[in-house]
Amino acid sequence: MPEALVGVIGGSGLYQIEGLSDVEEFYPDTPWGKPSDALMVGKLEGVPVAFLPRHGRGHRISPTDLPVQANIYAFKMLGVKFLLSVSAVGSMKEEIPPLDLVVPDQIFDRTVARPRSYFSDHNGIVGHIPFAEPFCQSLRPILNEVSEASGATIHFGGTYICIEGPQFSTRGESLIYRQWGVDVIGMTAIPEAKLAREAEIHYVLLACATDYDCWHTSHESVTVEMVVENLHKNVGQAKEIIRRFVPAAAALQNSHLECGCDKALATAIMTDRGVVPAESVKKLGLLVQKYF
Repeated sequence: MPEALVGVIGGSGLYQIEGLSDVEEFYPDTPWGKPSDALMVGKLEGVPVAFLPRHGRGHRISPTDLPVQANIYAFKMLGVKFLLSVSAVGSMKEEIPPLDLVVPDQIFDRTVARPRSYFSDHNGIVGHIPFAEPFCQSLRPILNEVSEASGATIHFGGTYICIEGPQFSTRGESLIYRQWGVDVIGMTAIPEAKLAREAEIHYVLLACATDYDCWHTSHESVTVEMVVENLHKNVGQAKEIIRRFVPAAAALQNSHLECGCDKALATAIMTDRGVVPAESVKKLGLLVQKYF
């Protein structure tokens, strides 16, 4: 099995990263099925990296149907410690025009039809992770720094509201979300961020604004064509940010990080070890084995 230190999840329009050498494909069977696509594992800037196109090559999988449990577990199987998610979003604020980038620090979950945890399916283990800071506090400043260095217009901080989709918002929904004070809107940060935390992986998100959602009446309503066109404009910038982010994140490998992402389960498992079914520990495998 190949190994990787840094993982990258590519969103709409970002289906590969340039400069990846010595590439192998990794398409495992996980306890939650197959990931969205084969992970491309190689080296970027000398760092072992794994890349996954979130929706599959050719954009085949709707946000609700993404096998996120399998995706995150596949990164865990490779040994990934740091995970960068690149995502197309709509802007909910005038001061974040299309083509700007955001490094959010909060999420508001409006999804309704997705598994949000590995500790579900009546598997006999109850886990309650800390999630006050849903994005890694150690990686966020690094992502902001490399984004600025790449020449991007970057907004550091903000709330990402995650809706179920696959439909875009109604105007009424969009206007209400603006009243709530959110900054960007998307369909994929949940359950990615929650599952990455349960997997004790440092996870950070780069949000690429492609439109003003539908609240901005002086702009045309969001369409797939608009999203794809603007994301393609951002893809070059995103690839440059990835190239800079990978070695910067890898440099943290042997550091003591205060964020605690890599110890999220240390105090989270509530179930008495004596009553946990052995098959549940086996299924959760890499996620919990060090605690049993």
